[in-house]
Amino acid sequence: MKKFLLSTFVFVLACTALFAAGRGQQQSTTPPPSGSAGSAVEQTAITDTVLNQLGLVRSGTSYRFRETVSITVEVFDRGLDGGRSKPEDNFYTRWIQENILRDHNIKVTFIPVPRWTEVDQLNNMLAGGTAPDVCVTYSYPTILAYGNMGGVLDLNPYVNRYKDLFPNLWDWAGDECINFNLDPTTGTLWGILGKMSNPTRTNIFIREDWLKKLNIPVPNTLDEFYKALTAFRDNAGTLLGADANMMIPFSHSFDVGWRAEPLILSFIPSAVTDRDYFIYGFDDYHFMRPSIVAGETVAKSAARILNKWYNENLTWKDFPLYGEGDTTEDNLMKSGYVGAFIHNWDYPWRNGQDSILAMIKTQAGQDANYIAVTPFKNDAGAALKYGYVLFDRNLFFPASNKNPVASLLYLDWLTRQDNLTFLQFGEEGVTHRKMSNGAVQTIVASGDKIQNSPNNVDYTLAINGIKMATTDLTIKSMALAYTGVDSSYIEAGYYASAEPRRTMGRPIVGDIAAEEGMGQVLKEKRDALFSQSITAPVARFDSVWDAGYRDYLNSGGQAIINGRTARWKEFYGDNTSVR
Repeated sequence: MKKFLLSTFVFVLACTALFAAGRGQQQSTTPPPSGSAGSAVEQTAITDTVLNQLGLVRSGTSYRFRETVSITVEVFDRGLDGGRSKPEDNFYTRWIQENILRDHNIKVTFIPVPRWTEVDQLNNMLAGGTAPDVCVTYSYPTILAYGNMGGVLDLNPYVNRYKDLFPNLWDWAGDECINFNLDPTTGTLWGILGKMSNPTRTNIFIREDWLKKLNIPVPNTLDEFYKALTAFRDNAGTLLGADANMMIPFSHSFDVGWRAEPLILSFIPSAVTDRDYFIYGFDDYHFMRPSIVAGETVAKSAARILNKWYNENLTWKDFPLYGEGDTTEDNLMKSGYVGAFIHNWDYPWRNGQDSILAMIKTQAGQDANYIAVTPFKNDAGAALKYGYVLFDRNLFFPASNKNPVASLLYLDWLTRQDNLTFLQFGEEGVTHRKMSNGAVQTIVASGDKIQNSPNNVDYTLAINGIKMATTDLTIKSMALAYTGVDSSYIEAGYYASAEPRRTMGRPIVGDIAAEEGMGQVLKEKRDALFSQSITAPVARFDSVWDAGYRDYLNSGGQAIINGRTARWKEFYGDNTSVR
């Protein structure tokens, strides 16, 4: 242990020295101003004097460096085979390099980083001072750790001061994504957030052909959904014939919090405030949020229903036995045994000829189909979705970045609609065709024009998902990407998952000490409690849930609630809204 502590201490000292050296060598054309603690740096008008200081000249409606500036950009290496191109050198990287040089006189070099070990690789690069000028990661704790040691560039003096240089980035990401990580005490901004362009999560799917066969209307309420499941169970012979014993009216996996999300959301009070949504919002699955049922959390209210269904033989009995990555449940769906389930918004239509939809048609005939429904309503009668702006990856610059303005211009250039459209769809007539309604349908590419990530998400950086000029075109284009599926089902599924939606106000309160290191610990307790309470006899549900929830709170959950309450009070006082 002594040797370990000594080596760790020496490593931190070495990292600190390297980072200090990196900052000392940084060559910004204009000294960054210091903003007041906890606030964004005041915006500066882009005058000719400012442009001259930054080495820029006006070029149409944008700006271009007088002399060529070089930056390096991280790109995920997903380790793909099957004819895929090098992530750092292919048709799309060369297109980016040629056009960003033309538009901004910026020379870009791509640095591949293994996708599945990106945190380890970035740690090594940051410690060695070799990280790309533009870095991307899903791990904000990595950025925070190196930022506090001086290894990450504070973006506040650049992205906020020179806001008018980056109109496309600001129009897309907005203040909430760009200044999301702005420390309310120190005013440092270690990184900005990309954003998901399509606000979809989960859907409730039900066998349309089974509803028609039993003359059951499409369920529009929780009670109607329950009656449909009961009818599936009671008519298993009619629906499955000799395989009646395989009937599973409703299925969910061990990951109950995710797979039951629409049911859980239906118990959030429609009048929930930003304050309560935040204070009880540590867990992504709304585990601690109060329910419309007095004295319960929304998770308990949903689990009570699933417990009832489990004990009435309406759900898959073996759900706790199969962990992440197991395909047993999918195979049951493909075999045509599952009447309804909740999953990712487009789950039955994914994977072409190997999709759930394609396989059940093979097993049960061409009329077999899943449709998305919205039967779980809140106290105001709406199937409402909640959340903050749908954030994506963290984008940050290491302290060794000598050209932060060029790096931000690069991100801005990527979010320009014409550049984004080309990167997402490629060449018309080669990798996509334009439909009469303006939507875009992809064509299977070959050779160097194959995309290594869906819609080149590894290059678009600040944008994850299709984004076209209008929402309607975006959805219609998304719908055309599913082989063998009527696009109307995809469009209906999108709207069922995305709307109506309430975007909550996201408070900026800094890091909360009680949350550090608790994610995995409380996740495991949450998942175990879901499984234990759902499979308990109905008469024991309350005692099982309450004991497990007390353990969850005593293991760190209550400390997080207390920490969030104190932080809200510190920054927002008695207000219930951040707006």
